[in-house]
Amino acid sequence: MRTTTLILALTLSMGLASCADQPATSTTTYADAAANQFTAINQSAAARLLTDLQGKISPAQPMIVATVVDINHLEQSSTLGRLISEQVASKFSQSGQQVVEMKFRDNVFIKQDQGELMLTRDVKNIAHAHDAEAVLVGTYAESKNFVYVTLKVIQAQTDVVLAVDNYTLPKDDDVTAMLRNYVRQD
Repeated sequence: MRTTTLILALTLSMGLASCADQPATSTTTYADAAANQFTAINQSAAARLLTDLQGKISPAQPMIVATVVDINHLEQSSTLGRLISEQVASKFSQSGQQVVEMKFRDNVFIKQDQGELMLTRDVKNIAHAHDAEAVLVGTYAESKNFVYVTLKVIQAQTDVVLAVDNYTLPKDDDVTAMLRNYVRQD
């Protein structure tokens, strides 16, 4: 009897251990995805920038959207920064603004896994090379519960800020996962 109980206990614990090694199946649904506010929040920020830019830049003149970077490490970004940039660029493009797709340009330095990083010393050179009137740049900063995002549209030739928007994202599981997906450039 004791041997049977011991064997049963060992079998049960091994079974539970093997279950722990299995990846959890996702219970996320299409309805959950439709209710997610991440894209809407980023595109609302882009819409506010577009409103502020009316009459300040020409929709026919190209603009560059740089990758949103970590405020504490301006040469680094993450999936979060790259996705914010993509979503803002798509809203600008949908509104009729001519957005230069930097990933397809071979004469622009793009760091692998970082996106189109843009520091202020690079703005004039890259904008001039692409005849861009403006550049959208941005930073994010993470705290315990939130990620604070700042987006700025800068006039390429003068470095004057034409429009700015600040907003906050909740630091939920998805945002945290995107923040952790970055590559250091040492």
